Amino acid sequence: MNLFLYLDHDSPVHRLDPRTKIFLLLGSFVAAVLFFQPGPLLALLLVLLAYGALGGVLGNLRRIWMLLVSVAILSMVSWSVFARGFTPLFWRVTVEGVLFGLGAAIKIDSMVIAGLIFLSATKTEEIVLGLIRLRIPYQGAFAFSLAIRMVPTIIGTAVTVIEAQRSRGLDLESGGPLGRLRNHIPLLVPIFLHTLRNTDQLAKALESRGFGARRERTSYLEIGFHARDVVALTLGGLVLAAFFVVRFTS
Repeated sequence: MNLFLYLDHDSPVHRLDPRTKIFLLLGSFVAAVLFFQPGPLLALLLVLLAYGALGGVLGNLRRIWMLLVSVAILSMVSWSVFARGFTPLFWRVTVEGVLFGLGAAIKIDSMVIAGLIFLSATKTEEIVLGLIRLRIPYQGAFAFSLAIRMVPTIIGTAVTVIEAQRSRGLDLESGGPLGRLRNHIPLLVPIFLHTLRNTDQLAKALESRGFGARRERTSYLEIGFHARDVVALTLGGLVLAAFFVVRFTS
């Protein structure tokens, strides 16, 4: 089972410099926070889906579809009830509240999808090197890479612990939703301890290799800006400028 998001394809998005993809990711976040209306946010979502299709990484959406749907439903329900409006539908729900909730749902899902595309088309080593070339201290870039790596590692640990306990006869499926949730609570202890042990071993390994002893480091991986990066940044800048124009002129 592959717990990492990166998909090894030879696509135009994969061939972009990691710094270009970082700027495009930040630009998508900026465009998302500019709006609350569903229309422009839906346009941003379509742009992101086209970008992901160009990179051939939209298959990873199947792995987080439950998260996207849950976030969308929770956002729409909560904002529809608590957001104020002037056109009532029923109870406390208004037309303005529903539209605001729909916009918030699209906004959050768009930002999640943008991050998914970035991680699906960029190796962790490329992200680290790109951050270093952007003058981010190596320790900070390395900590960011560890955060990316730790998520699938913790998930893999949880899967291993669950399968081990099931093989020993632990019933995790009996009862209702609350009962099944209660059955999983004892598994948190071995998962937590295993994660702490791995973290301690990682710290010792880094210390034994003299982590941080040299400020200047070399890298086997080489990156650089090319014409495709200029084209991608230009197109991304034009799209972001169009969103700014729509936001402040409409």
